[in-house]
Amino acid sequence: MIDQATLLTYVAIVLGFVFIPGPAVLLASARATTSGVKVGVATAAGIAVGDLVHTTMAIVGISAIIAASAMLFTAIKILGAVYLIYLGIQALRSGGETGTGAAVIRLTAGQAFRQAILAEVLNPKTAMFFLAFLPQFVQPANGAPALQLMVLGIVFVALGLIATVAFAVCAGHVGSVMRKNPAMVRWQRRIVGSIYCALGARLAFMDR
Repeated sequence: MIDQATLLTYVAIVLGFVFIPGPAVLLASARATTSGVKVGVATAAGIAVGDLVHTTMAIVGISAIIAASAMLFTAIKILGAVYLIYLGIQALRSGGETGTGAAVIRLTAGQAFRQAILAEVLNPKTAMFFLAFLPQFVQPANGAPALQLMVLGIVFVALGLIATVAFAVCAGHVGSVMRKNPAMVRWQRRIVGSIYCALGARLAFMDR
């Protein structure tokens, strides 16, 4: 297995990654702000499952195939971008009525969970990250590389989930205050929709 010094170094580096707000944090926080803490946490959990899929893909070699094929990489990237932009447009257009007459996005935790999995799996840059990052900490002399990769991936996903949930909970509490004001709710929807569309555009124009 991985020696203690290497594992501690890995954990320290991963903590630096996960506590700097990135796309995953933005997605979960945006959902939590408009739809509540439960939906934000479900989004974070979906992202974690998507990252476990990417870990498995890196282990079995699927990520290497994606990295080697410009056409496949581009196809997955475009699918992911279109899906994120679709979610953004949906966030801008969807709404209902609260007791105060303010619009809210009708989204269940289950829907948020499934959407987050799909959005994360359709991000080839995440696949490339796991393929490039995890093997740097594998020590073939200490046991099966595949098992070490799985351990490293699980550690990354667990720490990422903790960080993303923490951000989502904070955003959800802020959002609960904002949702009492109809004008703020309208701005919430615009901001969340814009975040999703921007992430989709960013993915679409991102190189390998």
